[in-house]
Amino acid sequence: MPASKSPARKPRSFMIPVRVVLVTFLLSLLTFAVTLLLGILGIVLGARARGVHPDLAVAYKRIALPSAGVVGAIVLISSIFMEFRHYRDGLGALASSSPRPPESSPSPNSKPTGIPY
Repeated sequence: MPASKSPARKPRSFMIPVRVVLVTFLLSLLTFAVTLLLGILGIVLGARARGVHPDLAVAYKRIALPSAGVVGAIVLISSIFMEFRHYRDGLGALASSSPRPPESSPSPNSKPTGIPY
């Protein structure tokens, strides 16, 4: 079955902030969870090696929250740039979706130009 080309749809700019905030939130949450797990494991192992009781609040305050904030800022900036580039590319694809005449190919008897053999 031949694939038919669907007509180019105009990109929607009002969805950019929604996608940016959603991606930033999800990746910050994932970073917080992973660094919290690693922080808790590190604090528990360090406390066990020293023979003291672990203070797990340090894992939240000093490890997971700052790392999630840094990753969140990086993801926010990069996702803004990526979404605007995607939006701009969509506008270009919309403009170039008009039919173009086929490019002419050189005849088999023509000699190549500019390239010495």
